[in-house]
Amino acid sequence: MRKTVSIVLVLLMTLSVASIVCAEDYLLGPGDVLDIRVLDFDELQVKDLIVRNDGKIAFPIVGEIRASGLSPGQLTNIITAGISHYAREPKVTVNVIKYRTTRIYVLGEVARPGMYELEKQHLLLDAIGAAGGYTKDALKKKAYIIRKNSHSQPESVNLIKLLRQGDMTQNCVLNDGDVVYFAASGRIDFNRDILPFFSIAYQIKELND
Repeated sequence: MRKTVSIVLVLLMTLSVASIVCAEDYLLGPGDVLDIRVLDFDELQVKDLIVRNDGKIAFPIVGEIRASGLSPGQLTNIITAGISHYAREPKVTVNVIKYRTTRIYVLGEVARPGMYELEKQHLLLDAIGAAGGYTKDALKKKAYIIRKNSHSQPESVNLIKLLRQGDMTQNCVLNDGDVVYFAASGRIDFNRDILPFFSIAYQIKELND
């Protein structure tokens, strides 16, 4: 019993202190199509570069790079370092011109809880729209994002700021296997608002196995 109470207290503390917003950028994966350019070096312009099934790409001079799991910014840094002996202070840009299909779980107080495959855009509003929107009972000041590849606490998003004030920093980028969870507004109920975190954690473990 004490162990159960301790777990509940930890979860309640997590719900109250989680305030990280959009901490994770889009992470590349197999099927993404990239446009990589180095300013003033035509021989280093690569269009329609597909991240292969093994998660790698091949880029001139640098060779094979494991792109899967990196953000575009991280890949930019790797390429910049790799060609620095060839080009002095190179200006490298990495753009995703076609996104792979991404599986996102939208749970809690939404019209149609479940798993959704997002194409083109992988943003919070896209996931909410795919699930038919949130219910009237949803807590709009704090929606939660549980990252598949993160062991840190859930990120919280303020939908009031996003929808009423146009704060697009709240429209987080989502990655494959992430979970979006809407708790109910008002008083927290154990069965409705706390227990789902146990099933969410189990689903994330299954996705990582």
